[in-house]
Amino acid sequence: MPKCAPLSAYRSRAARVTAGCALALALSTAGITGPAPVAAAQPKYYTAAQVHSFLVKFYGQHGPSAYDRVHKVDAELRKTAVATKNRDVLLCARSTPRHIVISKATIEPAGMAWSTVTTRWKAGPDKHFTAYVGLKGSLPMKLYDVTCDG
Repeated sequence: MPKCAPLSAYRSRAARVTAGCALALALSTAGITGPAPVAAAQPKYYTAAQVHSFLVKFYGQHGPSAYDRVHKVDAELRKTAVATKNRDVLLCARSTPRHIVISKATIEPAGMAWSTVTTRWKAGPDKHFTAYVGLKGSLPMKLYDVTCDG
């Protein structure tokens, strides 16, 4: 048979709980309260509008600036872009487009957003590709990947 605590131990604990509750009630009635409950910190994520704005500024009218290619592109994608000599990985093209249009961004619950980027050319049809941006608000917004269509 398991050993049980003496009845006096339960009584003294019950007395302490009762006294604590009575004190809390008396203090709250007097307008004195304890510290406010702390809400659980919610992670901050970028919105679809912020991602769209980032991509519009990043791509501009004719493609990303040299500064943006270094500071606003994920390290892995930047390595790929530097290693690819015959075309611009960030634009999915061999030359500079006449104009660039960014569609609305789509947010994925897994922490990534994407948008279709349309490049317009002096000759030939428009081209489309998808640009991916990370959403975690504690990190600077960066271009993480580009998927060329066709």
